[in-house]
Amino acid sequence: MAKEKLVKNITSRDEDFAQWYTDVVREANLCDYSSVKGCMNYLPNGYAIWELIQADLDRRFKETGVENVYLPVLIPESLLEKEADHVEGFAPEVAWVTHGGMERLQERLCVRPTSETLFCDLWAKTVKSYRDLPKVWNQWNSVLRWEKTTRPFLRSREFLWQEGHTLHATYEEAEERTIQMWEVYKDCYKETMAIPFVAGRKAEHEKFAGAEDTYTIEALMHDGKALQSATSHFFGNGFPDAFGIKYVDKNNELHSAYETSWGWSTRSIGALIMVHGDDDGLVLPPHVAPVECRIIPIAQHKEGVLDRSYALLDELKKAGYRVKIDDSDKSTGWKFSEQEILGIPTRIEIGPKDIEKNQVVVVRRDNREKIVVSLDEIAVKLREILEQEQQDMYNRAEEFLNSHIDTATTMDEMVEKFKANRGFVKACWCGDPECEGEVKYQTGGAATRCLIEDEEFISDKCIYCGKPAKHMAYWGKSY
Repeated sequence: MAKEKLVKNITSRDEDFAQWYTDVVREANLCDYSSVKGCMNYLPNGYAIWELIQADLDRRFKETGVENVYLPVLIPESLLEKEADHVEGFAPEVAWVTHGGMERLQERLCVRPTSETLFCDLWAKTVKSYRDLPKVWNQWNSVLRWEKTTRPFLRSREFLWQEGHTLHATYEEAEERTIQMWEVYKDCYKETMAIPFVAGRKAEHEKFAGAEDTYTIEALMHDGKALQSATSHFFGNGFPDAFGIKYVDKNNELHSAYETSWGWSTRSIGALIMVHGDDDGLVLPPHVAPVECRIIPIAQHKEGVLDRSYALLDELKKAGYRVKIDDSDKSTGWKFSEQEILGIPTRIEIGPKDIEKNQVVVVRRDNREKIVVSLDEIAVKLREILEQEQQDMYNRAEEFLNSHIDTATTMDEMVEKFKANRGFVKACWCGDPECEGEVKYQTGGAATRCLIEDEEFISDKCIYCGKPAKHMAYWGKSY
């Protein structure tokens, strides 16, 4: 009955996916709305997930030579306007500061929506020679974009992210860094988040404002919608030239520099929820679970149970696990339900009979499998169980993704596929945004998510207009 009281607050995914998502965010205490419309309060459970993602990414970044910096939150309007495509792309989302105290500012200041202009302004003053390059920098910060429609983690006006910015002497070096960071993101999504994806370049009209190329990772959520999960951008020399960034080479000749930027945000927490969650709440991959295991004493009022549970807690902590104990006066069923709602990957049940047999029962969150483990071996076996759970979660998500990728060569087929099968559809395209717009209209929202460059075309004609195809793309509906 205790479990029923908790779980009934979560709507079934298949009944109303949007409400299910909101219910899980609320019941797992991940975040809450603030008094500023469209902005979130990150609660300890949600922020702890972000800290683990941040630590994992930061380690991966530094292994490639990235250094962390921090630049101001405010950008003068004159700086933002130096790159025309960039300011045009962000103008509708910009929030402006017009007063300092009681005085009106002579120049408006933008609350950063992204920081390319700040980095270029700094490099214009400090980069003079080939010896000053490359600059391979990243900052962990928040940005503000005045979104009209918001949703926890997926889209909010202020959100947390990292934004990497690099400056290079050659086109080739910058392009290589763009791809390298895209690969880092792929590895993190697969190995740490246990989330599979499709990946490729964005179409010309979908590129980041001011970029020559944008590379994206597109994950598939349980409801069949795509989520743009991380992007890496190659800017060429557009930004550096606009800011007058030049460097002198070994022969004392003046050259343009080349720039990249790349970003991953707290939207990734939304992906974790929607890819792995179930009707009982959050399901976290062990690698990003703030608590990997919760110890739940059974019949804790009986002599010796709590003492042995605390001893086990100390043992697992010393072994490096993120572990806690629920020694509250709640009922056992309530404790089980709460552990499941929070997405804690495993729980250890230990009661009088277990202590007599020198064992515990480990229960996996993802599939509810119960595993009896000797107390003498638990410190080793628990890691094996967690790693198997991590891999199994990825495998299930990959199976779901693969079963929701289809193909189409005609519009009738395209429309029918999107009616019958949630997910991605591969189809060829002439590259004209107007054709994409018509496809989007007829399918109820499906657009190109990324271009496919490593497979043969399934047709030589555009899915809509019948003209020669220039691209094959993954099409899908998105958040």
